[in-house]
Amino acid sequence: TGLGHYETYLFTGGSSARDGWEGSAGIDFNYGAAPDLQLTAVVPVAWNAPDEDSADSGLGNVEFAAKYKFLHQTDVGVDVAFFPRVFLPAESSAVGEDHTSLLLPIWIGYESGAWNTFGGGGCVINRGDDGAKDFCTVGWALTRQVADRLQIGVEIHHESADTKDGKPSTGLGLGATYDLDDNFHVMASVGPGIQNPSETGRVSWYAALLLTF
Repeated sequence: TGLGHYETYLFTGGSSARDGWEGSAGIDFNYGAAPDLQLTAVVPVAWNAPDEDSADSGLGNVEFAAKYKFLHQTDVGVDVAFFPRVFLPAESSAVGEDHTSLLLPIWIGYESGAWNTFGGGGCVINRGDDGAKDFCTVGWALTRQVADRLQIGVEIHHESADTKDGKPSTGLGLGATYDLDDNFHVMASVGPGIQNPSETGRVSWYAALLLTF
């Protein structure tokens, strides 16, 4: 996010697996607080709707993060940023993790004309007394501006098991962003799970209204 500017996502997203649906909706707020520094806060309302039990909803894992770009494409050929993120305990274990966790990732990006590619990953310190364990996550995306207001992209993401009896997951996504004007944008993505989809997610989706100012 540019210095002194804001990016606010009003979002919803989720996934379906063998035993039901889960997801969240909320606000993802970003502010360009200093040159190369973005501050982020995410406040989600999460839900869990198992097929054979009653649905639960409540405040999910609130997130706070700071993204600092310490290398620039103009100098070294790519942009590189460190983006630590802390997750606070959810209202209940039915809608999120009931302990604090910390993600420590590195992100890399490169732009060339209409093309943009970015991704990275890191590991999460995820130690709770509910069977949780540390895990790592990685992802990469490729986008292209295909019209003045339309950008499309593809992504792949992988996450190791985050519980002692859990399974790793890998998924694909196809997405698009459409600029309604200079300040309002709509974006969405959807894709299948390709590793352990019954347990970790057969299909995942995301949609948002993005406000930039």
